[in-house]
Amino acid sequence: MSVSVLLLLGLGLLGAEGRRNRCYFNRTQERCVCYNLSEETVGSIIQCLAATVVEFRGGEVEKYIAFPIRELDDSAIETLGSLIIQKVIIADVLVPEILLARVLRFFSYTHVKELVFDSCVFQGTGDWHGMDGQSLPILSLSFNNVTSAPLMGNEQAFSSLSTWLETLQELAVTSSHVTSLPCAIGKVFRTLHTLDLAQNSFGDGSLTPAFCQGAFPQLQVLSLQHNNLTSYHGVCEGVQLLQGLQDLNLSQNKLMADPSSSCQWPASLRIFNLSHTGLEEVLTPLPPNLEVLDLSHNHLRAVDFSLSSLKKLFLSQNLLQAVPSLRNYPVLDTLHLDNNSITELPWDEVTLLGHLQDVTVANNPYSCSCSGAGGLQALAATGHLGQGWPQDYTCQSPPGFQGWRVVAVPVSVLRCHRAAVVAPLCVALALLALAGA
Repeated sequence: MSVSVLLLLGLGLLGAEGRRNRCYFNRTQERCVCYNLSEETVGSIIQCLAATVVEFRGGEVEKYIAFPIRELDDSAIETLGSLIIQKVIIADVLVPEILLARVLRFFSYTHVKELVFDSCVFQGTGDWHGMDGQSLPILSLSFNNVTSAPLMGNEQAFSSLSTWLETLQELAVTSSHVTSLPCAIGKVFRTLHTLDLAQNSFGDGSLTPAFCQGAFPQLQVLSLQHNNLTSYHGVCEGVQLLQGLQDLNLSQNKLMADPSSSCQWPASLRIFNLSHTGLEEVLTPLPPNLEVLDLSHNHLRAVDFSLSSLKKLFLSQNLLQAVPSLRNYPVLDTLHLDNNSITELPWDEVTLLGHLQDVTVANNPYSCSCSGAGGLQALAATGHLGQGWPQDYTCQSPPGFQGWRVVAVPVSVLRCHRAAVVAPLCVALALLALAGA
């Protein structure tokens, strides 16, 4: 279940006969993995004492529900305090909550900062009163693909754990079929700054109760990726009380606009991920102070909005036929337009693109007319054309250049940009005429 439990088990089982070594220590990674937790495994756990990451995968932990767990003496406490283990992973086991409740407090003697449960089944109900007022060094807690009793009705357990949970900084509950979070639970996490709820079953109506007044007051990063969200404005209303929210991930939801709502996103929001959401148009309103916006992998045919603070814009894998006007994003430094339907880069946009630090426009059906090829070659000459140049830039038309790499198309400045040559020539002639007069 944890390093503490295994050490306690080991005190009574190191003399067991017939044990087999099932713990494996990778010195380079400082990682130790123990398979099939049992009496036979305990004898080899000593290998893990030099690891910073310890993983216990498989076994029959439920067999030890009745194992006597007494208070630790000074020697045992000193041993736990000397360990360098920073992360503990528990995977593929049935976890009796009554046992977990009895041993979790022993983590207070360790330096473990991160605890992960992966593909576990939590069984029964634990008596958590022993954790009243107990603090732990664990700052990051993760549950992935776990099965447990519904959170609703377990408020008492969270109350007993509040001294620890109110100092937790990162929490992940992913791929676990969660449909809601009670308001009271969110209020326990006083200092949580990162919450990952990806790949669950949250719907439009479940966010407002979860992020009620007073819940998650310090939250900065929230992932709702791959849930059952459909209403763009419903999500906005659900998170609008998170006034410190800076990073919101709504990717892999099927979002639609609701024109009847005028919800305003938290002004603190800086990073917004709307990729893989089936968008055919950019939904509004957008958070006003965004610096990073990911609209990739959608069905956008045009982009026409202004964000004066935007620094990074990701539009790859859409249906865009033209480069968006960069005058709408005066401080933009990154623009990704890969895999769209863009046929050429207008010369005025090429001039603006050249001021960006990271531009990718690969895998578009380029028309390698004079201006089409010339624009890309001029952009590449600035040194800011990113990954994919020149191998992923090919011509689709005209027929004479179909299949050519854009970099190989011959371009003449005189033929392609007559204004760039004729205008200075006219000025020079005019000056000569004035001089002769």
